[in-house]
Amino acid sequence: MKTWSREFNVSTRKHCEVVDVTDKVLAAVRESGIRNGLLLVLLPHATATLVLNEDEGGLKQDLLNKLDGLVPQQGNYQHDRIDDNAHAHLKSALFSSPLVLPIIDGRLVRGTWQNFLLIEADGPRNRRMVVFAMGE
Repeated sequence: MKTWSREFNVSTRKHCEVVDVTDKVLAAVRESGIRNGLLLVLLPHATATLVLNEDEGGLKQDLLNKLDGLVPQQGNYQHDRIDDNAHAHLKSALFSSPLVLPIIDGRLVRGTWQNFLLIEADGPRNRRMVVFAMGE
């Protein structure tokens, strides 16, 4: 069993935004040399998250709008007494992370419209991503 890992940074520019990081993840899969196995992608942050979805401008805005509707930036949040970003923590907590996908014949298995999207909820920030692959 072979293992491989890589870390890279993604800089976000806005307080809330969706950034497509698919090219970085796919490049990491190629670099890993894993032909058959599993890929784990982790964004080790509490105020941003990763999802698999379509990289389409309207949908990305819909995601941000829905999150704002569910968890408005201003609220009666207990955590805001510490650092005024409870909304970002709550938005991130709505998604599961890390993402785990199979690698088969050197290709990452994902749906046609599934891209790796970083959802920033407390930016702008420099976010660290960890990609880990294992297999043969």
